[in-house]
Amino acid sequence: MRSQQARRPADEHADVVVVGSGFGGAVAAHRFAEAGLRVVVLERGRPYPPGSFPRAPAAMARNLWDPSEGMYGLFDLWSFRGLAAAVSSGLGGGSLIYANVLLRKPERWFVRESPLPGGGHEHWPVTRADLDPHYDAVERMLRPQRYPLDVSPYDTTAKALAMRETAARLGLEWELPPLAVAFAPAPGARPVPGLPIPDPEYGNLHGLPRTTCRLRGECDLGCNDGAKNSLDHTYLSAARHAGADIRTLHEVRWLAPAPRGGYAVSYVVHEPREERRRVRTRRLPQRTITCDRLVLAAGALGTTYLLLTCRSEFPGLSPMLGTRFSGNGDLLTMLTRARAGAGGHRSLEGSRGPVITSAIRVPDAADTGAGNRRGFLVEDAGYPPFVEWLAEFAGVRGVARRAGMFALGRLAAVLSRSPQTRINAELAALLGDGRLSDGSLGLLGMGRDVPDGVMRLRRGYLDVDWTTSTSMPYFTAMRSVMRDMARLLEAGYHDSPLWLARKVITVHPLGGAPMGRHPGEGVVDEYGEVFGHPGLYVLDGACVPGPVGVNPALTIAALSDRACERVLETSPAFVAAGAGAGREATGLSFTEKMRGHVMPGSADPDEGERLGRANEHRLAVHLTITADDVERFAADAGHEASAAGWVSCPVLGGGRLPVRAGWFNLFVPGEDPSRRRMLYRLHFTGDGGAAFTLTGHKDVHDDPGADVWRDTSTLYVRILRGHTAPADDAEAEVVAAGVIRIHLPDFMHQLTTFRTWGPDGPAALGRFGRLFLGELWDAYRDLAAVSRVP
Repeated sequence: MRSQQARRPADEHADVVVVGSGFGGAVAAHRFAEAGLRVVVLERGRPYPPGSFPRAPAAMARNLWDPSEGMYGLFDLWSFRGLAAAVSSGLGGGSLIYANVLLRKPERWFVRESPLPGGGHEHWPVTRADLDPHYDAVERMLRPQRYPLDVSPYDTTAKALAMRETAARLGLEWELPPLAVAFAPAPGARPVPGLPIPDPEYGNLHGLPRTTCRLRGECDLGCNDGAKNSLDHTYLSAARHAGADIRTLHEVRWLAPAPRGGYAVSYVVHEPREERRRVRTRRLPQRTITCDRLVLAAGALGTTYLLLTCRSEFPGLSPMLGTRFSGNGDLLTMLTRARAGAGGHRSLEGSRGPVITSAIRVPDAADTGAGNRRGFLVEDAGYPPFVEWLAEFAGVRGVARRAGMFALGRLAAVLSRSPQTRINAELAALLGDGRLSDGSLGLLGMGRDVPDGVMRLRRGYLDVDWTTSTSMPYFTAMRSVMRDMARLLEAGYHDSPLWLARKVITVHPLGGAPMGRHPGEGVVDEYGEVFGHPGLYVLDGACVPGPVGVNPALTIAALSDRACERVLETSPAFVAAGAGAGREATGLSFTEKMRGHVMPGSADPDEGERLGRANEHRLAVHLTITADDVERFAADAGHEASAAGWVSCPVLGGGRLPVRAGWFNLFVPGEDPSRRRMLYRLHFTGDGGAAFTLTGHKDVHDDPGADVWRDTSTLYVRILRGHTAPADDAEAEVVAAGVIRIHLPDFMHQLTTFRTWGPDGPAALGRFGRLFLGELWDAYRDLAAVSRVP
């Protein structure tokens, strides 16, 4: 029934649909809209202009996301057996409630082949060098500033000074991280609280004024001053300015490949007038939009839940779906009643400043080259002033004692007819000295926990199987550092109440659709594209293959920017069509699997096959062939398309070796007009980073007998040292040679993998078929032979 919902006639079509408006989705919306494509953003939550974030108890009590109960609030809280998670629902995603930190993932924390306790590895197929240009791009948009601790009135911020002091005494690195907060109204200007912030050239989608940070510690509840450079004020405003159609209270329910190519997305629309009423959300009418490219950016929990729910619609989806879950090592603890020497009170002023001002960095074994410690950060975790009032009045005995003393004093004054009418000192005693709240500070830790969690559906609900047990050495080390900080500040140390059950609460859930080098390792490739489903992307925390270790927002945004740049650079016909610069192109893809044998040291494919078979040296290739513009592909004499996938060759490194770049030519005429060749060129990497090029050809020509199947399914292969161009092949070292073939069961499966996107999928399939059969007709004299192709 659900599959029918996504396959019903579409209400509309777009070049790109983006599901979610967090750090991955907002970046994608802007990049694609800026390129002139028709972009629709579907965000389940509502917009939050400055001044609209709830603060009063009645409003805060309903500031949660549960449409069936008529609640369309900001916070979406999940409780699993091993942990709890807090995420956001609103235009701007997690940027509305995060603590603004924009740190780059340390270079050595991009681990490769890092073993996991239950088997497998944490492997990052991207590097810091890959992401640095995109980190730069995101920072230019979000305009981070460091907390101005050297400028009055910021220089007396007690919590930042305490963090710096304890780091120095522990011999650890301390830093003021870049924050997406406007302390000054413009670059180079003097930081001053409460100054107007001018709008950028792309405007502000809320149309309301913003002011610089007033140091009220409310970042995690939503900034009513607009001082945060959250995504609604930056990327989403720029995307709307470029023409993106941004729709709030639109919740996606179902995904599927569209019948005519591309993807269909079914969604419901929540009505604000239904707030505070129970709604049968399952009965809400569903609408459908189709698109050529679909970006899933609903967060690690939301995106993974959608893919798990719709798994039956996506044949061949990687078995790694739901794996590599991580909480990014999040741990929240509390320091209370800090002291400065014997009997002295120490102020930490947890509510002054932004939530986070500074961080202490504890190195990883990858940083030091010794031991097996997993690195982490400890950051100050401030809070709004009303939390301090709650803390003071939570001490019931102290409040009751002060109230009793105040009442007795007033009664004595009445009975004695005291002429003293000023009661300021008595009121001050009633309120107390505030030392509990003033001397307290939260600590937020995060780092490289073990990403061995598994997400799955349990009776239709999302479940996460993750425990602290495999990450316990990591948490033990972090808690030890936090205890040392408490000792140096002469403060009490308190774990989260959840820790009694060895549970944590994460605000950075990651994984579920991790990137990998091939479908056996991940759901998506290093550019976030789902293996086997061209044009479908996961560009949020779900695609991360392990903990970022630092605050992950900047890395998620950079991964999205890199993926979008790849699409825009490698699909010019798609971009031109969407931008109205030319005709609208239709693309096509299919997967192909070939297996056979290869012999190291041999340069002749036939000899290599014979010797390789005798020595059991196997070679397999699994490829997705993609033509972004079928008309151009057919018209080009070289009929060139791209090839992506993996090579498996145990004698060159075992496992599945990812294809870094690949080219496929359907039919290329030779010197003999009666012959055609299908050409393959794959750049891949073996053990130790050794570069190889697989070159292969299928020799299509008319021999006596029915040989069409043999010719079109047999690939003669040579493997060369290095990543070579065709002109260099003659001089390159031949590492191995052999023959691989498409076997009949694999061919039957291949026929089910054809996908199209763009305006006219059936016509594209027909154009491709006519090209294929037409070239065969030119190569074979007997058309009857063609009819015998399986």
